[in-house]
Amino acid sequence: MAQITDVKIPSPGESITEVRLGQWKRGDGDWVEKDELLNEIESDKATLELLAPAAGVLRVKAESGSDQKVGAAVAQIDTAASKPAGSGAARPMGTAAAAAAKSPAAEAAPNQKATPTARKMAEEHGISLAGVQGSGPAGRVTRADVEGAMGKHAPAEAAPSAVPAAAAPKPAPVPAIVPGSRGSRREKMPKIRQRIAERLLESQQTTATLTTFNEVDMTEVMALRAKHKEAFEKKHGIGLGLMSFFVKAACSALRAYPRVNAFIIGDEIEYHDYCDVAVAVGTDRGLVVPVLRNADAMSFAQVELAVRDFATRARDGKLTVDEMTGGTFTVSNGGVYGSLMATPILNPPQSGILGMHAIKKRAVEDPDHPGQIALRPMMFIALSYDHRIIDGAESVGFLKHIKDCVERPERLLLGL
Repeated sequence: MAQITDVKIPSPGESITEVRLGQWKRGDGDWVEKDELLNEIESDKATLELLAPAAGVLRVKAESGSDQKVGAAVAQIDTAASKPAGSGAARPMGTAAAAAAKSPAAEAAPNQKATPTARKMAEEHGISLAGVQGSGPAGRVTRADVEGAMGKHAPAEAAPSAVPAAAAPKPAPVPAIVPGSRGSRREKMPKIRQRIAERLLESQQTTATLTTFNEVDMTEVMALRAKHKEAFEKKHGIGLGLMSFFVKAACSALRAYPRVNAFIIGDEIEYHDYCDVAVAVGTDRGLVVPVLRNADAMSFAQVELAVRDFATRARDGKLTVDEMTGGTFTVSNGGVYGSLMATPILNPPQSGILGMHAIKKRAVEDPDHPGQIALRPMMFIALSYDHRIIDGAESVGFLKHIKDCVERPERLLLGL
């Protein structure tokens, strides 16, 4: 007699009620093992692994690419079915996977709950799952958890170089177009792209957005980075980028101008005693904004490491909903795309967003020799703000505070 276990859509977060199914990793009628990856489901904020709740024969009930409600049964597993002879051979194991039973990771934590992807990654890199804190459902170790453990155990000399916070994502393959062709095609908009469109429209309709500009002389920051680049990377395992300077400068400015760090809630203003800075990260599915919690208490190295981790996991669709929720201010670096000047759009209920742009050498008055012209590396910066809560003078003062911090980076160290 068949014993059926439903494979249900898990909840990615409280505010998410619908997701989209990706491609099934196993076909209808295939034998699957408990905790085997069956599908990757896409919500409007994050991608989540759909794992087999039990071992048995898989019966697929929903098509790839279809939209499904949270809690819906999209497949079933017949747990009473017998495992077919030679079913293990249908899934060839790599060298690392074949040695799983003998690996230190497996021996150290044979009962540790982990996704198949996380377990394989741990085996390949010699990471013991016993020392990895799981962030998935029921404490299950995820790929992101193992990547975090890899970052802690990797020697500084072997650490990869920093990934820019908004580095251009790899473009999706585009079908070849025959010259003279007048064909057209349609494809479903990804859930996350739909949500981005809704949020952008909401921002334009519900806020009184204005943008003010300034320019920053990057000479001192670039000299500081060049002087301490090797020592910083050797000690912290990460390059000293520009994002940490602007995040720390933003935190200093938010302390000086608290309304930029506040929300409008109904007829009240909600002030925040902390700086949770969201950092815009570009992916091939759209822009996401993971949050640096208590960024004002983070060191330069901690900011750079967190931004690199966010950028890597964002492109793999591994950021969690919690990591992209709750920012009080946003920093976006359009300069990595070559943007010279732009007006960033607010991320409600936030009241401000800082836009960084490309560094270009321009002829300006030499600050050390008034009246003389010098060629200096300059960057335009922009602050888009909600004029309902922030006055023009405040916005100008806020942006000038950031300019002063970046042009004189010692101010950040002295808390000025």
